[in-house]
Amino acid sequence: MLRMPAVSGLTLRSPLSGTGTGIGGRRSPVEVVATMGTYLTRTHAAEISGLRAGPFGRWADGVTAMRADCVAFADHWQQHNEQVLRTAAAGPLWVVLGDSTAQGLGAPSPDGGYVGQALDAMRRRTGLPWQVLNLSASGSLIRDVLHRQLPRLPASADLVTCGIGVNDILYTGPGKLFADLRALLAAVPDHTIVLDLPLPDGYGGLIGRAGRPYVARINRTLYEAAASRGLPVATVSAHFQPPWAGKLASDCFHPSQDGYRDWTRALLATLDARTAQDPQLAADAAA
Repeated sequence: MLRMPAVSGLTLRSPLSGTGTGIGGRRSPVEVVATMGTYLTRTHAAEISGLRAGPFGRWADGVTAMRADCVAFADHWQQHNEQVLRTAAAGPLWVVLGDSTAQGLGAPSPDGGYVGQALDAMRRRTGLPWQVLNLSASGSLIRDVLHRQLPRLPASADLVTCGIGVNDILYTGPGKLFADLRALLAAVPDHTIVLDLPLPDGYGGLIGRAGRPYVARINRTLYEAAASRGLPVATVSAHFQPPWAGKLASDCFHPSQDGYRDWTRALLATLDARTAQDPQLAADAAA
């Protein structure tokens, strides 16, 4: 049941009050590339060559527009979280840890992401008034979840999910990435559901194709660390797959609302399996 965690308003707002470029001004990997692309497409040469009006120019514009969504989505979840904490409404509590995908970036609205879609499904399927506290922040790295989000996790949480790691591919060296990932999975509460990383099969261009083996290696490390704790893993990589038509946002990186349906299916399937293995979890949530 939802109980008021000891979290001050200032502490709650700090990691969620982004500028549109994530934690501490940090930009996502795709935004870094798109920013450079935006400068390139605004040159006189780009106008002459047609690059500005072509697919690359439209993609760069899409990423630029998504920066405004980053701010708006963060504001939405900040206000939502404050409302949840203020009212202390009855119902089981789901706490979300993660990055821009947990914010729903890429969908038309924050509720169109996997958090909003899964919350609606959980309420309909269980008949319980589930509440969600979304502690995620765009641009987060694994160490941000470990040091910024996890310390604010209320002990009263009935469900915890964590999806993180994509931004680390650009900002964190392999040695530290794997060490941070193991440290995080050692620190999360028992029965936390961990989301693996989607494999860039056929999207993300050359960067996506070149990065696939590395992402697969990150996932293997995640599976091993999760198994050592007995943590269930929602295999987004097995659900978020081609064909990609309609599943990607304008930046060709974040999922669209349709894409987040695949993420939602992965999470719900794992939640169903966890409940089937331990019916006491469902009884505790309903108490």
